[in-house]
Amino acid sequence: MNTQNILIAFLITLSFSDTLFPVSARLFPDPSSIPGWLSNHAPPGAWDSYMNFTGCQHGKTYEGLSKIKNYFHHFGYIPNAPPSNFTDDFDDALEAAVRTYQKNFNLNVTGELDDATLSQIVRPRCGVADIINGTTAMNSGKSDTNTSATSSSKLKFHTVGHYTYFDGNPRWPEGTTELTYAFDPGNNLSDVVKSVFARAFSRWSEVTTINFTETTSFSDADVKVGFYTGNHGDGEPFDGVLGTLAHSFAPTDGRFHLDGAEDWIASGDVTTASLSTAVDLESVAVHEIGHLLGLGHSSIKDAIMYPTITAKTRKVKLNDDDITGVQKLYGSNPHYTGTSTISSPDTSNGGRHVELTWGLVFLLLVVGVPHFVL
Repeated sequence: MNTQNILIAFLITLSFSDTLFPVSARLFPDPSSIPGWLSNHAPPGAWDSYMNFTGCQHGKTYEGLSKIKNYFHHFGYIPNAPPSNFTDDFDDALEAAVRTYQKNFNLNVTGELDDATLSQIVRPRCGVADIINGTTAMNSGKSDTNTSATSSSKLKFHTVGHYTYFDGNPRWPEGTTELTYAFDPGNNLSDVVKSVFARAFSRWSEVTTINFTETTSFSDADVKVGFYTGNHGDGEPFDGVLGTLAHSFAPTDGRFHLDGAEDWIASGDVTTASLSTAVDLESVAVHEIGHLLGLGHSSIKDAIMYPTITAKTRKVKLNDDDITGVQKLYGSNPHYTGTSTISSPDTSNGGRHVELTWGLVFLLLVVGVPHFVL
């Protein structure tokens, strides 16, 4: 059995274990439903067509509205409903999903697909669901704490302030002070790219008791980092440029996957990048590491654990909400003074778009070809 098949078999085996806390969402749009889909690579702005549903209201039927239901289903807002049965009717379940979504993102709770709601939906985001096993992983801080998801089920708002934890509060074992991480050797990442992850890990270890150390043993590492495209074996296929950027799994799973089709910025100033689809690698890495430590999503826009980030945006500094949340799980680093000492790299070199390649073309079926600006 070759390495590719071993990896797929390993991930399939993991997916059936009831001891895991899988927290990455089933991604939307479904690759097969996207016009122009080619080689697991969606066209830029594939979600922008959702803006056509602006103004849709309860009680009416709109052609293609089932795709919006798919989105809400995949991110946990319409539970226990097979997507194949979704209609184009703006029914009670969709209205409840829209209201909960609006509450989670601090939007005006209208129950309608207004411009502000759809503008939020089409933003690039983390692949981790906002609601997992019926429990929201976000909190807007508004007064109602028990919102109807459907006529027969209730959402449980399991929150502490604005930072949140996954259902069951999974965390690394008591007494853990060091976690190892390794990169999928098939990605053949440069030292520049690896340094981005080292800095992202350091931002969390600076404020809490967990330190991260890189190891060369991918199979033995606590955290396994890899760039992949399309269906890469964990049941959570990537969707190409923008859309969903990355996903990771709650403790103690350790899988950390990024979409290899993105135009990743590993160095240089992402805000001045020539590519409109440029995504800051460190910003996404810091967010996903929060999930690896056990944090869910936050509704505070300035928090690292906020689910969305726009292209050409850099956001790497932990917010007080992030810090309080992780310290509740693991305690505070005794040397943390309340001010970060981690400096950002020099961004004066602008950047150029380069593509990382491998000699073996068949690896593209599982291992992504990450694009970096170096």
